[in-house]
Amino acid sequence: MADRDPVPLPAEVRAKLAELELELSEGDITQKGYEKKRSKLIGAYFPQAPGMDPSMGQERRTPVTPSSSSRYNRRRSSGSRDERYRSDVHTEAVQAALAKHKERKMAVPMPSKRRSLVVQTSMDAYTPPDTSSGSEGEGQGDGDEEEGGDGEEEDGGGGGGGTSSSREGSISMEHWISRAIHGTSSTTTTTSSTASSSSSSTRSGGSGAAAGRLADVLAQHVHISQHHLRRHHHHRHHKTENHSAPPDVTGYTNNAPNPTATDGIQVERAPGASNAAQRQTPKYGNAELMETGDGVPVSSRVSAKIQQLVNTLKRPKRPPLREFFVDDFEELLEVQQPDPNQPKAEGAQMVAMRGEQLGVVTNGPPSLEAALQRWGTISPKAPCLTTMDTNGKPLYVLTYGKLWSRSVKVAYNLLHKLGTKQEPLVRPGDRVALVFPNNDPAAFMTAFYGCLLAEVVPVPIEVPLTRKDAGSQQIGFLLGSCGVTVALTSDACHKGLPKSPTGEIPQFKGWPKVLWFVTESKHLSKPPRDWFPQIKEANQDTAYIEYKTCKDGSVLGVTVMRIALLTHCQALTQSCSYTEAETIVNVLDFKKDVGLWHAVLTSVMNMMHVISIPYALMKVNPLSWIQKVYQYKAKVACVKSRDMHWALVAHRDQRDINLSSLCMLVVADGANPWSISSCDAFLNVFQTKGLKPEVICPCASSPEALTVAIRRPLEEGSTPPGRGVLSMQGLSHGVIRVDSEEKLSVLTLQDVGSVMPGGLMCVVRLEGVPLLCKTDEIGELCVCTVATGTSYYGLAGMTKNTFEVFPLSDNGTPIGEFPFTRSGLLGFIGPGGLIFVAGKMDGLMVVGGRRHNADDIVATALAVEPMKFVYRGRIAVFSITVLHDERIVVVAEQRPDSTEEDSFQWMSRVLQAIDSIHQVGVYCLALVPSNTLPKTPLGGIHLSETKQLFLEGALHPCNVLMCPHTCVTNLPKPRQKQPEIGPASVMVGNLVSGKRIAQASGRDLGQIEDNDQFLFLSEVLQWRAQTTPDHVLYTLLNSRGTIASSLTCVQLHKRAEKIAAMLAERGHLQDGDHVALVYPPGIDLIAAFYGCLYAGCVPITVRPPHPQNIATTLPTVKMIVEVSRSVCVMTTQVICKLLRSKEALAAVDVRTWPPVMDTDDLPKKKPPLLYKPSNPDTLAYLDFSVSTTGMLAGVKMSHTATSAFCRSIKLQCELYPSREVAICLDPYCGLGFVLWCLCSVYSGHQSILIPPSELEVNPALWLSAVSQHKVRDTFCSYSVMELCTKGLGLQTDSLKSRGVDLSRVRTCVVVAEERPRIALTQSFSKLFKDLGLHPRAVSTSFGCRVNLAICLQGTSGPDPTTVFVDMRALRHDRVRLVERGSPHSLPLMESGKILPGVRIIIANPETKGPMGESHLGEIWVHSGHNASGYFTVYGDEALQSDHFNSRLSFGDTQTIWARTGYLGFLRRTELTDASGERHDALYVVGALEEAMELRGMRYHPIDIETSVIRTHKSITECAVFTWTNLLVVVVELDGSEQEALDLVPLVTNVVLEEHYLIVGVVVVVDIGVIPINSRGEKQRMHLRDGFLADQLDPIYVAYNM
Repeated sequence: MADRDPVPLPAEVRAKLAELELELSEGDITQKGYEKKRSKLIGAYFPQAPGMDPSMGQERRTPVTPSSSSRYNRRRSSGSRDERYRSDVHTEAVQAALAKHKERKMAVPMPSKRRSLVVQTSMDAYTPPDTSSGSEGEGQGDGDEEEGGDGEEEDGGGGGGGTSSSREGSISMEHWISRAIHGTSSTTTTTSSTASSSSSSTRSGGSGAAAGRLADVLAQHVHISQHHLRRHHHHRHHKTENHSAPPDVTGYTNNAPNPTATDGIQVERAPGASNAAQRQTPKYGNAELMETGDGVPVSSRVSAKIQQLVNTLKRPKRPPLREFFVDDFEELLEVQQPDPNQPKAEGAQMVAMRGEQLGVVTNGPPSLEAALQRWGTISPKAPCLTTMDTNGKPLYVLTYGKLWSRSVKVAYNLLHKLGTKQEPLVRPGDRVALVFPNNDPAAFMTAFYGCLLAEVVPVPIEVPLTRKDAGSQQIGFLLGSCGVTVALTSDACHKGLPKSPTGEIPQFKGWPKVLWFVTESKHLSKPPRDWFPQIKEANQDTAYIEYKTCKDGSVLGVTVMRIALLTHCQALTQSCSYTEAETIVNVLDFKKDVGLWHAVLTSVMNMMHVISIPYALMKVNPLSWIQKVYQYKAKVACVKSRDMHWALVAHRDQRDINLSSLCMLVVADGANPWSISSCDAFLNVFQTKGLKPEVICPCASSPEALTVAIRRPLEEGSTPPGRGVLSMQGLSHGVIRVDSEEKLSVLTLQDVGSVMPGGLMCVVRLEGVPLLCKTDEIGELCVCTVATGTSYYGLAGMTKNTFEVFPLSDNGTPIGEFPFTRSGLLGFIGPGGLIFVAGKMDGLMVVGGRRHNADDIVATALAVEPMKFVYRGRIAVFSITVLHDERIVVVAEQRPDSTEEDSFQWMSRVLQAIDSIHQVGVYCLALVPSNTLPKTPLGGIHLSETKQLFLEGALHPCNVLMCPHTCVTNLPKPRQKQPEIGPASVMVGNLVSGKRIAQASGRDLGQIEDNDQFLFLSEVLQWRAQTTPDHVLYTLLNSRGTIASSLTCVQLHKRAEKIAAMLAERGHLQDGDHVALVYPPGIDLIAAFYGCLYAGCVPITVRPPHPQNIATTLPTVKMIVEVSRSVCVMTTQVICKLLRSKEALAAVDVRTWPPVMDTDDLPKKKPPLLYKPSNPDTLAYLDFSVSTTGMLAGVKMSHTATSAFCRSIKLQCELYPSREVAICLDPYCGLGFVLWCLCSVYSGHQSILIPPSELEVNPALWLSAVSQHKVRDTFCSYSVMELCTKGLGLQTDSLKSRGVDLSRVRTCVVVAEERPRIALTQSFSKLFKDLGLHPRAVSTSFGCRVNLAICLQGTSGPDPTTVFVDMRALRHDRVRLVERGSPHSLPLMESGKILPGVRIIIANPETKGPMGESHLGEIWVHSGHNASGYFTVYGDEALQSDHFNSRLSFGDTQTIWARTGYLGFLRRTELTDASGERHDALYVVGALEEAMELRGMRYHPIDIETSVIRTHKSITECAVFTWTNLLVVVVELDGSEQEALDLVPLVTNVVLEEHYLIVGVVVVVDIGVIPINSRGEKQRMHLRDGFLADQLDPIYVAYNM
């Protein structure tokens, strides 16, 4: 930046300027006149650059020709000490872009982290950024930053190369002027533009039209009321900088202005108070009261954040999407329609560009080895290479004589000393690896030339540091495919390789077995006097192979022929005008690319002297290379922009250096977007030290095409090189537009010179056939010359696509007969034949049909304040494919000392900057701790490995921000409901609109047997006590598997009588009173139940409170007791004490309990008379259960229904007194209760009762019992099955050895009220197949509140069938059967056979019309054992009649049905059932009340959860729910808390890919946080309440933007 700061313009000048602007906009003055007058006006106030043309503004649209460079002429600094360098144009643009956003603070909710995850608490450590930015060395990447034993840094993923963007060069005058007028950015005396992003004041200034201009700028964001501006006309505030705290991104701001200003928010500000008092938003913790979607006030920080997220998302970020289309009911992703206004290439077709003739050197060497021989013999004392130590002292000088003799020695030993005489290990033409460190160029050169002399092909690679380096496997693959068996290395390097304990060098991951061969002379034998290497002319043989890492991480070997090698050296010699005995300073890696070509090959051809600067020295002294140029009066230096940047940072303490000897400064990465600022800033500083502007020579190269172009050193005074200021918008559409209006989103390019001598270059389209581009179109540069690579070793197909390209002209004819080579560089040929490179093919990301370059995005991110936030500029940008489009991911290493707040602020600024400059959304921004990204051997970031870790969930970021809402614009159209078939569709017989009506029924209940004549269970028990008194009905097992207690018919009868007597005597109960039974699973419960029946009371079974968790379980008990209107509670003594304990007192109001009686010591006498119910339709018992949505519902079971139920089960399972049935279920509600308490009494079979809680002590209890008692039928719950699968998975062998045998099991039924969990039942079957369990034995049942059991597999009848349905159709409430394994398929298992006496029909839940077969609808049931209604305190009659007494709207309108509330479908199978009819299978899909309506489609939580659980090994359980239309995903993490953040992108990706939904919030919690009920079902609503009330103690909560 200039050494004087711009002077604030006086008001009158501003007024005049504004008038000028007005004249120009009205067309009263030409652009030229305007520019002239304007420069005159402000001339006095701006530091004038030497040689700056006062009529500064040239027409903005000038073509990119050298003449337009005056605009870019840089002001020189006159030695003021504190110059600050940042990527000038870019930083400027980024700051301006952020300033635009500044008005509306990003209302991004900050993620919440558990303390243990936050290294440093953010609030205490946070200080507001210093807006005056006067602090020294802030943007400078100070020397200390660059230390650290980091290996050589490469600009791999914008490795250190990227740091170069953190400088500020001098800004072109244009920019100053616009800033001074618009006053959008800080115009006080601050040098830095940081102010605009960190200070939160509004600066309005300017007068007349300028104020109007400002209003336009702001009007895009906020409507500023007009009079407020008028008052400001001649009224300017000087220092309105308020050093306010950073924008509070955690607060939830109601008044966050809408970016599109559609709501027309009027923002009134008091005149003069330009830093309008910011509404202080509360930090989370005391977030204000808000209402949820249902209008319920919630006060919690979670809800505040969600609300904030909802508000952020409500504001449309981009113009609304065009209408989607739905075709054939299939949701199609929106195809991005090309925007009609997008820029299109309009130029003529380009013409291939020819380089100058390659001059013929008369006495030139016929090959490179010949040159070496010549110099080695003619001038053996001439220095070839000087290496430096880390102190910058010359370590070693290699002369041409030594190089020649040593290379000959290496060649001889390679060919004659490896293997045996008959079987040499290495023959000419074989490939060998060269493994040399970066500080030993001499050993490398010797080995390289030794290989050339021996006609062996060297493959230089990096030194492996550990056994499992990032990317080592791919390097190994290259070595393997090249057939490498020998690796050449130096002594020191050999000693430093990782060793096994025995001292051997281990095999590196993926490598072939290699012999390590040390090339130091002392280890080699002398060649015989008569042995000389054969020196041929350069031919078509392969000279060497250079490795190249692709975008996906694979490593290819580019083969370079000897003739190509020689021609390339000649071309470089000619274009760089190299002459003998020149000195060249090299900082680049000499093993490949520009470093190899200039400092190892071309240097030897011309007998030049190379001064090699190792990376380690650069780290200690970044100026070392400049000192060496001065010391050796070098004419050439080869560097990267990083080296120039480091020199700038350190140049202050340097007095005695002079660069006037330099004729050429080769900038190897001159084609990168950030190199231009390095070059400019470098010139700016070192011009005073004798550096000539024409010396800087950027070049462009690639492994395939070698040097593609290089800028020639110019004669003094000739036209300076060209610049292109291109519109990013245009570039993203592949066209070149010199930027005119948008000053923010531009890419400034410098040319990389012209085509190489002897070469021909053209630019071809990126996609499809290689058509020539138009002149204003970006394409891939292709070259046709001898001097390129010839193939990818061993890959014929890829070689053809890259090295044998025949570009076609418009008419489809090839432009020449010689093939071209693709360079992998994107660019165009500008005016005057100058070549401009705009990016690399490898860094290309195509998002929504527009192309973006990873390097550009890196440059933008690095220009965001605070510059030094990214640790050493280590940042990686790549794209991942999610939902048929590429999504941009930015991963950066953050500085060790940054706080949460810093990170989050930096992240939100990066998002804004990338959005403004590139008009593209970032899908995911992740920050990782410093030094944790995988490195390439040179210390850069290993991109593909980073991407791999990200996708595997192994990156372990410390901060993540996902923005799927802003990026994903190709979701399918939200569904509009189709009108269903109404009564108008003619019903013919049993068809509805061409399909059979979906109805089915179980078999008839059949004739009545002896015990079926009783209407009441109490009578059955009395009858059994008389006829078979000693028959055992119940056996209860303890955790050891031994019998804890048992009950015969008569024992049960006697015990029930005593309980009835006690109820009458102590409880004074009347007939029909309700009694709550609070017992653990066991025999007491059964006796108490029949005692109630004998006394004429109505029992309600209640799960007892959990002694370890009274606070949460006791209130449920209390609620059931109250809701069921129980007049007394019966229980055991232990629970009785528990109900009166201190803990209970804290949880509920103990005084309001009804009387509690314990049944442990019963009265001796029996009641005078057993109660005999008169009406079978009276209540037998109440069944209370908490549904998965958290609703407590009790249903009434009459005596008739109870008997019918037992009878139905008896028939289905063929239960007789001789049978034994094992039951491992909770006996409190539904089918579990009926099986535990009622069925044995009704059918007389023996029930072996296994309380599920005992399995926690002994997981094998249930299966051992089944085996030991030779049980044929057993019932369990999903939680029991899961416990066995997880707990016994590894113990099947030991169980087998203990004699557990499950081969007798005929039915193993899971009792459930949900869609069958097919994965669990299948893994259970597979696991225990070894113990003889027949897979067809395992099945499920289905019941619900209105009917406790609709289906149950039973003994006879066909096996349960499985079908696969299309999940996408299911969301539209349609069933489409697909083949197994097809994409989006979902397996559904039949829920068992329909019970006898049950009829089912599928009805439309909205219209109540019958549905056709294989159509999704609600399952309605008609049966003798339907419950007779809900038992509620509130008497909600409407719900009652709707659920229990519904009729179809057309068809059979007489039958009364109960609605189950579950969606499912019926399908007639090919199987036949017991009665010989074709079997109808019922498939349950899910509960209606659980289903989530999102984007007009119906989603079942379980489907999303299944996808999420599959996505990462550490996710053990998952639950989803919605909150105000946001999808919240809660995952349980089984792993270290460090993995928590890895899950956020994975969860978001999988839900997008498989369900087309955007996740709003991802919550990572500990194992066991997701509540589960006794049936093993997730209680999602409890979870939701816990989340909103902030009770989950989550490890991490991410709010997706």
